[in-house]
Amino acid sequence: MPAAYETLLVERDAALSQPGAGAATRGVWLVTLNRPECRNAMSLQMVQDLRAVLAEAESGGARVMVLRGAGGHFCAGGDIKDMAAARLRPADPDSGARDPMAAVNAAFGELCVAYADTGLAVVALVEGTVMGGGFGLACVADVVLASPTAQFRLPETSLGVVPAQIAAFLVERLGYSEAKRLAVTGAKLGAHAALTLRLVHEVHGPAELPLALARIVDEILQCAPQALAATKRLLAKARFERPALLIDEAAAVFSQALQSAEGQEGTRAFIARRKPSWAPQ
Repeated sequence: MPAAYETLLVERDAALSQPGAGAATRGVWLVTLNRPECRNAMSLQMVQDLRAVLAEAESGGARVMVLRGAGGHFCAGGDIKDMAAARLRPADPDSGARDPMAAVNAAFGELCVAYADTGLAVVALVEGTVMGGGFGLACVADVVLASPTAQFRLPETSLGVVPAQIAAFLVERLGYSEAKRLAVTGAKLGAHAALTLRLVHEVHGPAELPLALARIVDEILQCAPQALAATKRLLAKARFERPALLIDEAAAVFSQALQSAEGQEGTRAFIARRKPSWAPQ
């Protein structure tokens, strides 16, 4: 039986709204953050559930994971109750373990790293409040589609704390200058401002958003799964290496891909002018 999650709604092989099609789309998992009563604040349980569903998807034939929030909001950041509980737990400096508050914070960072490193395509559909861990997930998603209602907030410095786990992903997504500006101003960004900064890739109204999601997912499904994963790994490395240092590695990756079953199928499909086996027929 597929796993059930306390804080998530998971639709495996999800049906996406698109013209003339209502059938399930194989390999597409729709994961909904499901704590609408608190704008999907990210509890430790949700962190655990998001890590677990990613592991399940990676081993269960998924190709695309779509993240969204229930109740008109994406995610309002960390759950204050978990932070308060961690504050009350005494730290033991002799144990060698992280202090409780640091452990809670690190869990959010480890979640974002897991989604940044996955070979699956990750699409975030954001509406309403986008803060904290939700902001981090938006930063690591491969494609971000936004509703005009989306409001990105980075209020940590105005609260006397630090956007600790989000900082690296902000710099990666927006560059040092913009990340620094947002952090020191405790920024609030609407959807169209986020589009200008390329924090999001498209903005659509309520009627168009499901169609845009279906289109993006269809485009992803035209790509070979293993080639997509290898490309993501190579791009991640290219952020930190000079092109000249990647020539041999990139050539080896290309050769391996071309000689793989996917590469051979893609070549045959191109010559025969047909869709490859991994693309929806």
